[in-house]
Amino acid sequence: MEATPEPTPRWLTEVQGIEGVPPASHPSPEQRVAGLTEGLYALLAAAVDHPQQWYRLLDASATMWRYSGGNVALLTMQMAQRGPVKPTLVAGYKEWERHGRYVLKGEHALYVIAPRTARITPDDEQGRASEAREPVLAEPGDGISRSRIVGWRGQAVFDVSQTEGEPLLVPVAGQVEVPPQADSCTQLWESLTGVARNARYNIVISEKQAGLADGYTDHGRRLISVGSWLDAGDRVATLAHELAHASLHVPGDAIGALYGSSAEHRGLAEIEAESVAYVVLRAHGIDRGEQSVAYLVGWADAVLEAEADSILRCTRDRKPMSRVDIAKSALGRVTSVAKTILETTNPSGFGGRLGPTRPVISWETVPAHYLPPDLSVQPAENAHRNNRWVPPVIG
Repeated sequence: MEATPEPTPRWLTEVQGIEGVPPASHPSPEQRVAGLTEGLYALLAAAVDHPQQWYRLLDASATMWRYSGGNVALLTMQMAQRGPVKPTLVAGYKEWERHGRYVLKGEHALYVIAPRTARITPDDEQGRASEAREPVLAEPGDGISRSRIVGWRGQAVFDVSQTEGEPLLVPVAGQVEVPPQADSCTQLWESLTGVARNARYNIVISEKQAGLADGYTDHGRRLISVGSWLDAGDRVATLAHELAHASLHVPGDAIGALYGSSAEHRGLAEIEAESVAYVVLRAHGIDRGEQSVAYLVGWADAVLEAEADSILRCTRDRKPMSRVDIAKSALGRVTSVAKTILETTNPSGFGGRLGPTRPVISWETVPAHYLPPDLSVQPAENAHRNNRWVPPVIG
């Protein structure tokens, strides 16, 4: 009689060492996406039960801001299952090869959820003319949309810590934060005012604020007001906070209205706005933990209150939202707005994705195999005021 084989552990929660033996079978694409989604929901549920997890997600989003909030959460979760190293820079196997680095033997891939696309034919265009259109991807070069999302798949990527090869400047986790200097705050202020102008909002510095608030947003007048008594750091943080309100909590916010994130539910609206500010400033090397705590300490209470409101206001056409759905929506909204802002303010670093520019590093603490060969020679023109080495721009 053959022995009954032991059930295979779920791949998403399985923890294996670097030299671990790969599983005998691999999940199908549908199973992989389902497993990733299940893991994401479990992580978001934990973020509501243990609010400190929300800070961790925001910190990871500040490092990997070019990724969606859901994929940042998935990468953080999968790396945590493998050890204390946090994800900082990820790419596919071939992308690493193009940059002269190679995945270490025995390493297992991390997975993110990516869209499956299909080309749009003229027949598709006619057949879908009267239907609700799905997200369409633009094909570079001609300005004509030729692809649409037809499903989702798990895409394999590897963190830089799983690779070796050509020296690469990478972010260093756990770097000691330094107080922002006046000129850096001035530069960030100018960048944020550019974001406001692109959104057609005017900014005023006022001695009198409604309700004695540090800042407020008037959607009708398209006006953002910031208190004149604030120092440079607080003024930048307030503007980032109000830019989130200007983007997310406008009249007619259909998504937020599902759980009352705007005027009907100020608690969660403030959490979303301060989370955006936290991510934006963190990406620029500014730690606003103490100042943000007054807002973010109420994260879990705001989500639970929004869940209760959603249940009370549900109708035949309006389904109630669970706390996990609300947390997922809030994370997606926060990281989407933060990414839009950061694409303009352009902080140092890759934002989690390999790109044409090289990020700032802490040259004193980065592992040796990450250092460029001539790091011992630091040109004076590359010296950074925060004791970080800034590499020259390579075209």
